[in-house]
Amino acid sequence: MMNTTHRQVFAATALAIAALFGAAQAQAAPAFDDIKQINAGELNVGYVDQGPVDGPVVILLHGWPYDINSYVDVVPKLTAQGYRVIVPHLRGYGSTRFLDAKAPRNGEPAALAADVLALMDALQIRQATLAGYDWGARTADIVAALWPQRVKGLVSVSGYLIGSQEAGKQPLAPEAELQWWYQFYFATERGRIGYEKNHRDFAKLIWKLASPQWQFDEATYARSAVSLDNPDHAAVTVSNYRWRLGLETGEAKYAALEAKLATFPSIGVPSITLEGDANGAPHPEPAAYAQRFTGKYQHRLIGGGVGHNLPQEAPEAFAQAVIEVGKL
Repeated sequence: MMNTTHRQVFAATALAIAALFGAAQAQAAPAFDDIKQINAGELNVGYVDQGPVDGPVVILLHGWPYDINSYVDVVPKLTAQGYRVIVPHLRGYGSTRFLDAKAPRNGEPAALAADVLALMDALQIRQATLAGYDWGARTADIVAALWPQRVKGLVSVSGYLIGSQEAGKQPLAPEAELQWWYQFYFATERGRIGYEKNHRDFAKLIWKLASPQWQFDEATYARSAVSLDNPDHAAVTVSNYRWRLGLETGEAKYAALEAKLATFPSIGVPSITLEGDANGAPHPEPAAYAQRFTGKYQHRLIGGGVGHNLPQEAPEAFAQAVIEVGKL
């Protein structure tokens, strides 16, 4: 029989083996390992391209501070239905890089929308269904509003997210301002340095606050956190939030586009908006933006404790919306 010491050693060893086995299982979770690269506009874009090359095209756009792995469970559901699915790393994420080392690390909304058009042109895609959340939803909204001929359908989490610097200058109620704490943090030099230094811990905090009921594990987070190590990530992030507050002017080449967006153009393409029932991030109420969608339109509330990263938390509902928006 084992004595107490032997039992303790055996138990500790068993726990260690179990932990290693569990970690190995977690690390074996699906991940995109077939990243392609293409020059598009001012970027060399890293992207996933799966499904039949002649299938109807869907472009999935991720948000901040997440990455393309938000769609790791969505993509196979779409390719199984015959779609060609493109999932690009946005500027400042993953393997996407600026072609010009001296180019401004600009994160203003029009720049991200221009990136999508440049990618479509580089891949010779005339028209696609666009779908996204957070930065990705805002980008998809902009492309749908300004270049509707390029968009077959739109799926947007949290609906109409087009804004302007003038609107961003308007003060909100204190509780609403509190939700935007990180925007004010990034407005400071302390915040810029802090995010550069602590971006992984910062992003994990945002994940938890934005999706309070999502029990993601360390392997899931680590898989996406790698994308935030992009050398341009912090600069693009800070630029985005400073631009919104009018603390950065942006680039002159986007001024005309931003002027159009400041009029809050309507979106006329077939659209489905989604919202998680437990979204902890700042987001508008559906009634506040429904009139912005002037074409065929549906709104869907996704239940079950779904937070801000809706495609990763509810991939079935997200994929279904992408499939059904083309049937509206």
